[in-house]
Amino acid sequence: MAEIKKITLKSGKTRYRAVVDAGRDENGKRVQLTITRDTKTEVKNEVSRIRHQRSAGTLILPSEITLGEWLDQWLEYKRRDVEETTIRTYRLALVHVRDRIGHIRLQELTEDQVQDCVDAIVASGRRKGGPAGGRLAVSTAEGVLTRLKEALGRAVVRKLIPESPAKYVRISLADKKADKKARPKVKPWTVAEVQTFIRGIERDRLNAALLLSLMGFRPAEVVGLRWEYLDLKLATLEIARTRTMIGNVTVLEKDAKTAAGERVLPLPGPVLDALKKFRARQAREKLAAGDGYTDSGYVVVDQLGMPRNTRHLREHAYRLMRELEMRQVRLYDARHSCLSYLAVNGVPDVVLAAWAGHTNASFTKRKYVTVDVEDMRAAATAWHGFHGGDRKALV
Repeated sequence: MAEIKKITLKSGKTRYRAVVDAGRDENGKRVQLTITRDTKTEVKNEVSRIRHQRSAGTLILPSEITLGEWLDQWLEYKRRDVEETTIRTYRLALVHVRDRIGHIRLQELTEDQVQDCVDAIVASGRRKGGPAGGRLAVSTAEGVLTRLKEALGRAVVRKLIPESPAKYVRISLADKKADKKARPKVKPWTVAEVQTFIRGIERDRLNAALLLSLMGFRPAEVVGLRWEYLDLKLATLEIARTRTMIGNVTVLEKDAKTAAGERVLPLPGPVLDALKKFRARQAREKLAAGDGYTDSGYVVVDQLGMPRNTRHLREHAYRLMRELEMRQVRLYDARHSCLSYLAVNGVPDVVLAAWAGHTNASFTKRKYVTVDVEDMRAAATAWHGFHGGDRKALV
């Protein structure tokens, strides 16, 4: 048992103190804790608690680290698992947290402080895309909260805190309803709209690239596609590399994000034909440009062979949508239209996931498959027949 000493303060008050060995820190340095209480019994109880928790491996040593400092350490830890573009996204998301509660010591952070922070982020966290200080999209705030929960969960594992103060924090139902009214969800194109767009871009120079987008590929996968990844005889293409944007300015070329993202897929006939025509067109452009042509090897290039990025492809698609007087949707949302069509037409979930480059089939279906009223006509007809009506009457 640690020796308990009686001490007298300048005020004349008597207290009791003991020094207990708490093990070693992560650098191997010996850690000792000084326990001071009003009574000898309180000191004994605290020493026993520390020794018991040390033996059980649950002892939390005092730490002065702030939440902001821990978030920096957590981001460095995450570099082992994710790419630099993802780290940048995490860092930008956590700016909201750092500005509001980053100064608070990690071990003093409470659930109420985290909840108040999240509520404030929703109410006034907007920084761009509208008036600064306005309401932030709930989906963005949920992303911030997810990252914070992950960081604090890691702090629990590292025995910096006994439990996460964000564990039961959530965005209020009222905020979710307000967000739904203020930001109605943009519906992906219907099959009819996709068909209209396909007919409208038939003569466009980047017809093949846009068809690949409509097949369900990510824009970064489309612009990262190289001719060497295409087998025009076997009608297949391999997704192996992407060309993504950092801050809509810098191009980053990298491998597919996950193992599931690296995949070989069959090419539909119309897409295969479009790619063959585009390759022949590039050969003519190369001949015409002579020494001024850059033979980059990428599929999506300009007339001088320079590779295009996701911003170029997106802006090109939006211009075509305006010219065709069509409802503008994000090029990325073409995945929704494609995968919804495949799902409604009986393609198995596991195939949908492989096509989209995911490992989780249920996530793919939940995230990307949207069933509209026209898709349910067959179900309505079958229901009519179930009730004894004429099935042909609703067809």
